[in-house]
Amino acid sequence: MTEASTGRGRIDKRRAILDAAFTVFARRGYAQACVQEIADEAGVAKPTVYNHLNDKETLLRHAVEAAADAIGAQCLEAVGRVTDSGANPEAALRDCAHRLLRICNSDRSHALRGLTYAQLASMPDLADAVQDRTSRRIAEALADRLARLVLAGRLRTGDPVLAAEQFLALLTGPLEARSRLGTRKVPVAELKTVADAAADTFLSAYAAR
Repeated sequence: MTEASTGRGRIDKRRAILDAAFTVFARRGYAQACVQEIADEAGVAKPTVYNHLNDKETLLRHAVEAAADAIGAQCLEAVGRVTDSGANPEAALRDCAHRLLRICNSDRSHALRGLTYAQLASMPDLADAVQDRTSRRIAEALADRLARLVLAGRLRTGDPVLAAEQFLALLTGPLEARSRLGTRKVPVAELKTVADAAADTFLSAYAAR
């Protein structure tokens, strides 16, 4: 077995452990979850979990951060579709809004939110780590895309960073309310209503005249 394949196998096993840990923590909560259950979920021996991650708290932190990275990457892909390459900004923003809401309404996103909020008192820095990987990174990427649309004469705004913040608020505010703070899966029809309203409201303020 080559050194590269050995390293690849270790990375894959670590990923499987983190995925299993996130699943178990989301199902049980941090206090009730146990490392043996995580090992069983991942299909590895309990000592293998400790070989990769030292203790239960470290396991939670890395599992939550890995989930945030994955969700953040999905959102960045959605934002990346907002371009200035001859696209209609209305269609691009509407599509982006639909995609972002579907991602944020997923079971994994709801679980990430719940786990992060549940640990605010004991691990306040965990929320910062999640925000860095999701909302802040998404806002920065969206601001960059909006700035390109401004330069192309398709939008009018003096502050793309503020515009990105407002666009995202038009999505996350209604989603929070309709999902009852992440405890209810919002139907697709409702997501479309929120996405279309957000795009319409945003463009009424920022569309080039």
